[in-house]
Amino acid sequence: MDKYIEMIRIRFLMMLAYRTNYYTGILIYSINIGAYYFLWKAIYGTKDQIEGLSVIQMTTYIAVAWMARAFYFNNIDREMAMEIKEGKVAVELIRPYNYLIMKTMQGLGEGIFRLFFFSVPGMIIVSFIFPMEFSTSIQTWSLFALSIILSFFINTQINLLTGITTFFLYNNTGLIAAKRVIIDLFSGLLLPLTFFPLWAQDILKFLPFQGISYVPSMIFTNGFTSSEAWNAIILQGVWVLILIIPVQVLWVMAKKQLIIQGG
Repeated sequence: MDKYIEMIRIRFLMMLAYRTNYYTGILIYSINIGAYYFLWKAIYGTKDQIEGLSVIQMTTYIAVAWMARAFYFNNIDREMAMEIKEGKVAVELIRPYNYLIMKTMQGLGEGIFRLFFFSVPGMIIVSFIFPMEFSTSIQTWSLFALSIILSFFINTQINLLTGITTFFLYNNTGLIAAKRVIIDLFSGLLLPLTFFPLWAQDILKFLPFQGISYVPSMIFTNGFTSSEAWNAIILQGVWVLILIIPVQVLWVMAKKQLIIQGG
């Protein structure tokens, strides 16, 4: 376990060396949040609530969703694709660690860096610019923290699946780009899932995407009752366990494919 913790530390330090990029990122995210704020303010008009969310709750939802994205988002699928194309993955496979766990830990190190140097300062800055509500409930913050950790693992497992497909597709750049758009849309980052048509909501209930952004954002804005929040977190945990199966199955197939490529 020590070697995986060391990977978290190394990735954190690597990100620290290029932290200027994330200071500019705070500005970009703030602009995004501002654009959505004025858009939703115009949509709300004189209405107090839409789909159970007030305009302030919606502003908070948008800010939390984008800042939380900085934590769970990572590029390990692109890194895996590059390593597979360049043949570096062959060296990684003979090293004394599990390649998939190593990539997950690298993503976690990146996420921890972004949490402290991007999400937290970004939320503080945005809260001074736009009207937002922060819960004072310890339970809400605790559930949010648990939910955002689970969202990281769901998103990372999907990234692992996407990265592994490079073994079979050889060039999956388009798939990676499409995956990012699908996650941003169906995870609730761009639009809360309650705003989707009912038939779409029924379908999305059976997909893992809602556990990435929608669930933690709704918990933070008190859009869920306590029982709904726990049910949503349990569902997140179930998806974390379910996604392990296709990741492992595809990984076993991929390693065999690598042997075929080499021979």
